[in-house]
Amino acid sequence: MGVGDIGKGYVQVYTGNGKGKTTASLGLAVRAAGHGLKTVIIQFMKGWIDYGELAGVRMLSPCVEIHQAGRDTFVNRKNPDPEDARLAREGFQLAKEVILGRKADIVVLDEVNCAMDFGLLPVPEVLELLRSKPDGMELVLTGRGAPQEIIDAADLVTEMREVKHYYRKGVDARTGVER
Repeated sequence: MGVGDIGKGYVQVYTGNGKGKTTASLGLAVRAAGHGLKTVIIQFMKGWIDYGELAGVRMLSPCVEIHQAGRDTFVNRKNPDPEDARLAREGFQLAKEVILGRKADIVVLDEVNCAMDFGLLPVPEVLELLRSKPDGMELVLTGRGAPQEIIDAADLVTEMREVKHYYRKGVDARTGVER
């Protein structure tokens, strides 16, 4: 692992309806890589191979690695496909291996809040993993709809709040900016 000293390590949550949660976690990974720290990012509910962060992270290898645990389609909140649940469980198992095996200095569980909110992962299991985090490791959970229990257990919570967004004017996600 890295040469930096992050102390005991904390649990960070980036949530809210505004843009920038995944971007903030990627910025943290870039900063950490600059200090030789190892970051593992597990993206829940994402499986689209054209996300810019996939190519960008390859440039930061071996300091940053990224894994997707989802399909290239939106998850139906009211009736999630069993495949979405299976992939979320698979991603969560990988997260447990990385965290409990101390395989990184920073672990980002991207969109894990959404996975819990959509019922793909049980909140108590994620809470148990947070409580099992070894000292010296930073853990970041992103996504809208962070459960109150996760917020209460975290050391830092940032809520991204949309004030104004060009999406409301019909602007689609742009390559290199939103994806």
